[in-house]
Amino acid sequence: MTITATITSLGHKGEGIADVEGRKLFVPLALPGEVVEIEAEGERGTLLRVVTPAPNRIMPFCPHFGACGGCQLQHMDRSSYEAFKIGLVETPLHFAGIDAKVSRLVDASGEGRRRATLHARREGAGYMRLRSHQVHDLDACPILVPALAKAPAIARAVMQAVGEADVSFTATLSGLDVAIRTEKKQARADRVAPLVSRFRLARLALNGEMVLQAQPPLVAMGRAQVELPIGSFLQATEAAENILADYVLNAVGKAKSVADLFCGIGPFALRLAEQRPVFAADSDRAGIAALDKARRFAKGLREVTARPRDLFRDPLTRFELPYDAVVLDPPRAGAEAQVRELAASRVKTVVMVACDARTFARDAAILVAGGYAMSDLVAVDQFVQSTHVEIAATFRR
Repeated sequence: MTITATITSLGHKGEGIADVEGRKLFVPLALPGEVVEIEAEGERGTLLRVVTPAPNRIMPFCPHFGACGGCQLQHMDRSSYEAFKIGLVETPLHFAGIDAKVSRLVDASGEGRRRATLHARREGAGYMRLRSHQVHDLDACPILVPALAKAPAIARAVMQAVGEADVSFTATLSGLDVAIRTEKKQARADRVAPLVSRFRLARLALNGEMVLQAQPPLVAMGRAQVELPIGSFLQATEAAENILADYVLNAVGKAKSVADLFCGIGPFALRLAEQRPVFAADSDRAGIAALDKARRFAKGLREVTARPRDLFRDPLTRFELPYDAVVLDPPRAGAEAQVRELAASRVKTVVMVACDARTFARDAAILVAGGYAMSDLVAVDQFVQSTHVEIAATFRR
């Protein structure tokens, strides 16, 4: 059904919201105040035409915007964009009973994203189309670092070699690290191995197993260099990692004993260890091993005690927290079990980095109820033009 409606507000997914006959319609690519013509189906609306554009509408910088689902916000001006991102952080905190304001929104796009996953399908290689399971074929993506310019071509070559697959890329100091995942049970490593020399890759993996490595894929973390395990977490932009690390170091201050929980491969632990001993824990055993190896080969670091531990099921108890400061950087599920133990502990300072605003608000409320005061709430924008935002905050007793 084709209708004309007025967009009244913006949802947390960046979709315009229209009230039509008592029901809400969610319309991607539309802005508040606009009169739009849409194709309505259930609670979804597909934008057909902007009849009256909003004054904050701008021309997207990417020709693929609107078809490609990788970005959602290129059509709004800078002030509207910043207000939307700040709202993503403040609104869940408000609903959790915390009246807090973001002190600053930091642009962490840097030179672009050093990590990306493209879908290789018969129709091409790229990100999924907006509200679709069909791939939008890309020739280039302007939000990626220059080193990933050949990612679409590599993804197409993967399609030719083993069929449909998801191809993850990481730009490292020693070249591209490429990991292929396919549901094809008989995908053969020898079919993709030639891609290493053809595209001068550092490493190639297939379904979690290394196919060929020309040289170890390395990333710098302070004084250390870490060899990336296959499939381990890494911040999407180098700029974001540096900004978040600086935040953590400043918030920890002169604390003599520090624990880095959900430490991953050590972006915080390795930098913290330049000044004091650090205890680090994470469920990613390969990540812990990489962190430990990097610490042993780096010069001028204090001791890092790195242990594999599932902090969801087996958090450090209040009796295992004899630290001046604890750093948390959990995945999207948050750190509820660990935060409850911290709330009952005597740890003076907790520094939390989070990638999901809702679970962050939940965990922050637990800490506040346990006697902590939150300060220096920062939004770090590394996933530019998307509806994701990183969060950093400091909690002190």
